[in-house]
Amino acid sequence: MASPTSTNPAHAHFESFLQAQLCQDVLSSFQELCGALGLEPGGGLPQYHKIKDQLNYWSAKSLWTKLDKRAGQPVYQQGRACTSTKCLVVGAGPCGLRVAVELALLGARVVLVEKRTKFSRHNVLHLWPFTIHDLRALGAKKFYGRFCTGTLDHISIRQLQLLLLKVALLLGVEIHWGVTFTGLQPPPRKGSGWRAQLQPNPPAQLANYEFDVLISAAGGKFVPEGFKVREMRGKLAIGITANFVNGRTVEETQVPEISGVARIYNQSFFQSLLKATGIDLENIVYYKDDTHYFVMTAKKQCLLRLGVLRQDWPDTNRLLGSANVVPEALQRFTRAAADFATHGKLGKLEFAQDAHGQPDVSAFDFTSMMRAESSARVQEKHGARLLLGLVGDCLVEPFWPLGTGVARGFLAAFDAAWMVKRWAEGAESLEVLAERESLYQLLSQTSPENMHRNVAQYGLDPATRYPNLNLRAVTPNQVRDLYDVLAKEPVQRNNDKTDTGMPATGSAGTQEELLRWCQEQTAGYPGVHVSDLSSSWADGLALCALVYRLQPGLLEPSELQGLGALEATAWALKVAENELGITPVVSAQAVVAGSDPLGLIAYLSHFHSAFKSMAHSPGPVSQASPGTSSAVLFLSKLQRTLQRSRAKENAEDAGGKKLRLEAGAGDLCALCGEHLYVLERLCVNGHFFHRSCFRCHTCEATLWPGGYEQHPGDGHFYCLQHLPQTDHKAEGSDRGPESPELPTPSENSMPPGLSTPTASQEGAGPVPDPSQPTRRQIRLSSPERQRLSSLNLTPDPEMEPPPKPPRSCSALARHALESSFVGWGLPVQSPQALVAMEKEEKESPFSSEEEEEDVPLDSDVEQALQTFAKTSGTMNNYPTWRRTLLRRAKEEEMKRFCKAQTIQRRLNEIEAALRELEAEGVKLELALRRQSSSPEQQKKLWVGQLLQLVDKKNSLVAEEAELMITVQELNLEEKQWQLDQELRGYMNREENLKTAADRQAEDQVLRKLVDLVNQRDALIRFQEERRLSELALGTGAQG
Repeated sequence: MASPTSTNPAHAHFESFLQAQLCQDVLSSFQELCGALGLEPGGGLPQYHKIKDQLNYWSAKSLWTKLDKRAGQPVYQQGRACTSTKCLVVGAGPCGLRVAVELALLGARVVLVEKRTKFSRHNVLHLWPFTIHDLRALGAKKFYGRFCTGTLDHISIRQLQLLLLKVALLLGVEIHWGVTFTGLQPPPRKGSGWRAQLQPNPPAQLANYEFDVLISAAGGKFVPEGFKVREMRGKLAIGITANFVNGRTVEETQVPEISGVARIYNQSFFQSLLKATGIDLENIVYYKDDTHYFVMTAKKQCLLRLGVLRQDWPDTNRLLGSANVVPEALQRFTRAAADFATHGKLGKLEFAQDAHGQPDVSAFDFTSMMRAESSARVQEKHGARLLLGLVGDCLVEPFWPLGTGVARGFLAAFDAAWMVKRWAEGAESLEVLAERESLYQLLSQTSPENMHRNVAQYGLDPATRYPNLNLRAVTPNQVRDLYDVLAKEPVQRNNDKTDTGMPATGSAGTQEELLRWCQEQTAGYPGVHVSDLSSSWADGLALCALVYRLQPGLLEPSELQGLGALEATAWALKVAENELGITPVVSAQAVVAGSDPLGLIAYLSHFHSAFKSMAHSPGPVSQASPGTSSAVLFLSKLQRTLQRSRAKENAEDAGGKKLRLEAGAGDLCALCGEHLYVLERLCVNGHFFHRSCFRCHTCEATLWPGGYEQHPGDGHFYCLQHLPQTDHKAEGSDRGPESPELPTPSENSMPPGLSTPTASQEGAGPVPDPSQPTRRQIRLSSPERQRLSSLNLTPDPEMEPPPKPPRSCSALARHALESSFVGWGLPVQSPQALVAMEKEEKESPFSSEEEEEDVPLDSDVEQALQTFAKTSGTMNNYPTWRRTLLRRAKEEEMKRFCKAQTIQRRLNEIEAALRELEAEGVKLELALRRQSSSPEQQKKLWVGQLLQLVDKKNSLVAEEAELMITVQELNLEEKQWQLDQELRGYMNREENLKTAADRQAEDQVLRKLVDLVNQRDALIRFQEERRLSELALGTGAQG
């Protein structure tokens, strides 16, 4: 509110401008303000200084202080860095407005055009710490008082646009609404400049505006001509957003937000959701802002089953088109999911209205995301140069679950403004482009963890934001194709041609190289003479010799002489899969009969690609090859352990339907019975499938090792979330279907050379088996239980005690809470110490806006405070520390969610890439099988291409396995956290108030926690042994 004693009408206009919550109100109040001050809007930085000089009362001064501090940074050169530069910004989204603000601070003349006439997007954006600090520094709290208060780290798109619009108007940006940019108008003659083609009827001043910089922030559907866009495609992913009215009641404010929960690590939540509502989701996020905002990823089959989608169409646009989506069913779907996620505490959920007055709920496809191949270009005609840059969604479409859109969008806006500054300084065009592309290479890798920690130092200079910055990562010579001289005819460059995927010259020799390698590896073994890649392997001895060479000690060659060809071949295939991680793509019957030579060649090429770097020597292998995927091996062991446990539990159901592999079935899918080409084959338990067939019978999700089960009753495969429970399974089982037991390091057969299988098995500890008799009850003392519930298996570096008596606030916290790490013991003086710290924080001479900033914490201090928060109910007495801890906890939750979604997205991309490889492989295999009269050289070329595809597939499968190891890690972390919370609930009760059922439940939770700790320990030991193996390999290579 304006000062009561103020008689200046401009003050009232300014206050209306600050408080305006609609786009039109912002524009009209600013127009009135400028009229009262005798100014014309859009006058650049001089306009800002004139407004500031005339509005010098207390309410305005706090805003001028912030803006002056930003404008006073040396990089802006007092607003004179780009005074001769004219810029056109297309799009008034958050990124377009943010880059316009930076260009205005540099002193450039900035004109912004936007096709819309209002801001209506309620969807909420996650903010990184630096974006929160950046917006606060621009006066966000002055324009929007609830900006990131308490632990909030998000803002609605509409509110973000409003506050950035106000800043842009104050800094003199000229903004035109309802104007659509349709293209560029090159200069017609020498001496003229570049103009924009605008619709419908731009004012003459705008139509004649000549500029030398164009920044496009118009969204992913509009990328200026000349920019190439690359599609990053995964499998079908359907997102749903919903905004409900926020009545801001006491009950609504008490409902906790959900920073993100993903099925990939918290299957129990989604299984409960499925049972209660029939809704099947991959993830869900809930933020509270102007609206209650929910966003989730739904399964297509679930949407079809619940009537949200009328029909299943292969074309995504048709699948999610308005004609195929039932609005009422979609509303029921989202309302039920939101109600379940918030435990019904939001009351009656009423949809907010979108820009068209309809319920604000929509389904969208994020199967594919677009990414520009370059971030900037230069066009020249008649001597007039135009610098073009991309920011926002037209540069990189964000993957919404990661919450990176606005953060990376702001970084790209800063980088684009830095490019304009370098351009205005007179730097060479190619040098400017090379620097911009060097920064663009960093964008997709940025996260809060790998940027500079001190967000207060962030500025326009990239060096203030990116550690280890290399602005010469891309050279000027590499960006010559980004400079277009339009007076000349475009030159067809070789790299513009579509990549045919053909191998380089000489790749036809791959088959000969494979044969030579096999001959070297099997040389010297009795009865083995490899002369080709077909008949020489029919007796099984050559394959056994190859496996023995890579994993000696399992079976001596002399012992194979009594085995038949089929038995020997089957043994070699099994050992290679179980001990080397080499998955079969050919059946033993086909190898013996010689009926599948391409399958055998593809199978042998897997050995070659994994072990080709190993030097040949007469003796056995001493170390694992770097190509061996220990992750594939580990997951294979995990799946077999799960199957053995389940088989014992369901022994009485052995009469159910079982899949049986008949002779010669290696080229037929065990599920659909259709032909299997080499690249399509997926082997599971000796059965071969299409990857497209090997899916969950209920949700049709891709099945990954360690995450599926074959039901003993119906014979179908299910993901663990949808696996039907057998009737005899006890309700209180220690381990549900979502908790597969991890193999111990001895069982997972680390890469050969670390230890012999016999020795490793002898020294291994027992593996927990759910089929064993019930363990005796574990009786632990109270301190032992407390230590177990707080157990952290991640090794932390030991912290040295502080060398001096504590003086700072952080040191005081460390000193006061240093004994709280032991059990639940608390130092007597810790509450008083926290009171002193809280008082110190409150007495610090900062405004209320700065008080919202987090207190900087060292890792050991943060650990001490977290321990204190867990063990004491008095943290509410210290709001500063409590707010800091809560925000840290939300950040950690968001990091875990983002990590899970990054993995999920990459798994989807791998699946899409494998489908493309399979399609290419089918074409090549058909060509090889049909063209019997083709020249021999052509056949060799095709085989070489096929082997390249096999190698690519093996690499993708290995990467997939590595990701699934991380999934297991996330899953176990989540379960330990849940069990920890459950155990604390029992332990916090008075002992004399516990019933017998409570004590029994507490012991059961404790047993589950012990089992889970063993599983995490096995996973950690596996990762440690693999790390030591890689170190040993690196040392050996250097030697």
